Amino acid sequence: MLARRGFSRADTEALLRSSVELAAAARSSAVSDGTQRWVAASVGPYGATLGDGSEYRGDSGLTRDELRRWHEARFAVLANAGADLLALETIPSLDEGAALVDLVRGSGHPAWLSFTVENGRLRSGELMAEGFALANSAEEILAVGINCSHPDEVRGAIAAAASVTDRPIVVYPNSGEQWDAQARVWRGSPGLPHTEEWAAGANLIGGCCRVGPSDIARISRARKPPQHTDDRTD
Repeated sequence: MLARRGFSRADTEALLRSSVELAAAARSSAVSDGTQRWVAASVGPYGATLGDGSEYRGDSGLTRDELRRWHEARFAVLANAGADLLALETIPSLDEGAALVDLVRGSGHPAWLSFTVENGRLRSGELMAEGFALANSAEEILAVGINCSHPDEVRGAIAAAASVTDRPIVVYPNSGEQWDAQARVWRGSPGLPHTEEWAAGANLIGGCCRVGPSDIARISRARKPPQHTDDRTD
């Protein structure tokens, strides 16, 4: 994509590294409040580069080996860019998930694996549990779950993940709106539900497309245990 805009391979790799460096700089400049902050380098899906909504259909037309080769160069740059872990995210199909797990296996680079789902299945139509079970085949996969999906998918995803793996579960859905790839607009009404119930099964909770800072703040508050005060004196 960047080559079509006149960027060289070296320019593109420098931009990828810069994305991690900027995130790390933002972390170091944040006010210290005792919170542990990670920088996760995003390794997104092949379909997103096509610009036609393919990442929400899972019909790349590539085999598992072809997907692995396509991801390989960018994966190598991001894996060595200094992030704390890799976010293998918005993955629509079992083949693409398996291709990325093949790359991360034995690399020593920690990662989470996050699928995009619809109607209780991967976008390619395969069972969510089949995708989540891939986490068991690589020690580097620290967590598995979903992102870039409707919030209504979260409960089923948590249950499906817990049924096939004991890895921590990550969920960060969209706002509730749907992407119209042809018109290139978001449609529908935003609004995340109360997320307290997600915390009962998921370890990492956040938001993806159209989820803003105020939503993240609300999610964070919901995750924190209540502060009990006792005014009694002995």
